[in-house]
Amino acid sequence: QVQLVESGGGLVQAGGSLRLSCAASGGTFSHYGMGWFRQAPGKEREFVAAITWSGGGTTYYTDSVKGRFTISRDNAKNTVYLQMNSLKPEDTAVYYCAAARWRSAQGMAINPPAYWGQGTQVTVSS
Repeated sequence: QVQLVESGGGLVQAGGSLRLSCAASGGTFSHYGMGWFRQAPGKEREFVAAITWSGGGTTYYTDSVKGRFTISRDNAKNTVYLQMNSLKPEDTAVYYCAAARWRSAQGMAINPPAYWGQGTQVTVSS
């Protein structure tokens, strides 16, 4: 079965940076879209960023993180990353890695992916 394991979350001061990692296993990901979602306390889970596994890696971001977050992947390591810079308190949330078959980067934001990681906590202090 497909497994996604996130790491890299933690506590950081506003303006700081973190890099999240998502290690994927248990499947063939050449036709997958991969991405990150987050859920803050009392709020619904929201899309953050996505990338296609194959080709040049088309990316798509939600407006609130554009210019601050960068999604990337290392196909040889079956790992997807989320580099988060200029972090703000409103970025505080549990961040989830997600995957979907035959899905474009933008499509990850439209339809809920089938596979999810366990989540990693990101806390940004003022």
